[in-house]
Amino acid sequence: MKNLLSILSITILTFSVAAQENIDDLLAAGVADAKRFSSDYIKPANDGLAYGINTGWFNNAKTPKRFGFELSIIGNVTFINDEDKQFVLNTNDYENVRFQDGSTSKPVATALGNNDPAVFVEITYNDPIFGEQTTELELPTGIGAANINLIPTVFLQGSFSPLKGTQVKVRYFPKIDREDAKVGLYGFGLQQDFTSFLPAESVLPISISGLIAFTHLDGSYDFTAQGVVDGDNQQIKTETNTMLYQVIVGTKLKVINFYGSVGYLNGKNTTDLLGTYRVSGEGLGGVTIYSDEIVNPFSIESETKGIITTVGANVTLGFFGLNANYTIADFNSTSLGINFTF
Repeated sequence: MKNLLSILSITILTFSVAAQENIDDLLAAGVADAKRFSSDYIKPANDGLAYGINTGWFNNAKTPKRFGFELSIIGNVTFINDEDKQFVLNTNDYENVRFQDGSTSKPVATALGNNDPAVFVEITYNDPIFGEQTTELELPTGIGAANINLIPTVFLQGSFSPLKGTQVKVRYFPKIDREDAKVGLYGFGLQQDFTSFLPAESVLPISISGLIAFTHLDGSYDFTAQGVVDGDNQQIKTETNTMLYQVIVGTKLKVINFYGSVGYLNGKNTTDLLGTYRVSGEGLGGVTIYSDEIVNPFSIESETKGIITTVGANVTLGFFGLNANYTIADFNSTSLGINFTF
């Protein structure tokens, strides 16, 4: 669990490290430029995570009998696409950022990628005494630097069937605080077996269900104590809210069942850079000659939308079950669930 949390925290909050290491220069270039870069840098990570936390909501098209309980442990890995490891930085979209070699645009790392070799840009800012000044900035790299090509997620999920064909679901990942990083998740879902309404549903070879689910993930990383930039209450907060809609078709056998689904994901991601930042400039001898205070520099919002298709199989032996899924989407993933039915 410790290693899983470490990777998950890095994935969701990678920009926090970049902010910690480069925030002074980025903010010196202007809040607009810092926000523009951050939006392109972090969006693929938000998209990958949004898809990852929406896997494994079901393990069958048919629902348990009325008053049945099901407890599940679901593990998932989401695969990172090569095209999501970088984005094209066009300096025409920036006010005070230029490539050192005079290039107008270059592919640079996102939060999921890695700059190899390192990429440097020149930041232009206005010094109140010396006028326009230029400084060098190394662009932040991502989790690709640690050879991480997967986004792992894990959930505890429970369900109850209050009515015939109806299954109410809850999933949860407890909020864990580790090294000033906090990550937590919860979700609610409803699966309805439409074939349970039919008079001859017991003789039909398949079940057809519909699923609607809401998932919320939030994380934060407080780097005030790092002291890289003078200020107070410096932290990154990120939040993802998604809605998932799926139609599921599956067999109705006693031991082994196969199922498939098609659906749509609609999510909103918000990342806030919060706190007070005193961006300073130095004169001869390293003496600070000015200091600008910036409070709550910016908030980034993005949407994650797309079609999701899943195929899977379920093996049931008494109260114990095991299922495996493969999901095809903008970010493909695979899941494994261990299920206990009572």
